[in-house]
Amino acid sequence: MKKVLLAVFGLLGLVIAGRKLQESKAEQALWAEATDTLPKN
Repeated sequence: MKKVLLAVFGLLGLVIAGRKLQESKAEQALWAEATDTLPKN
């Protein structure tokens, strides 16, 4: 039973970490777009 709970908590941790990583990448992309330098003519 302990092994099953450990596996469940491990998978839950991976899911949460994956979501945080996606959120971080999305926010970084927004900042990159917002602070993008203007092209020189």
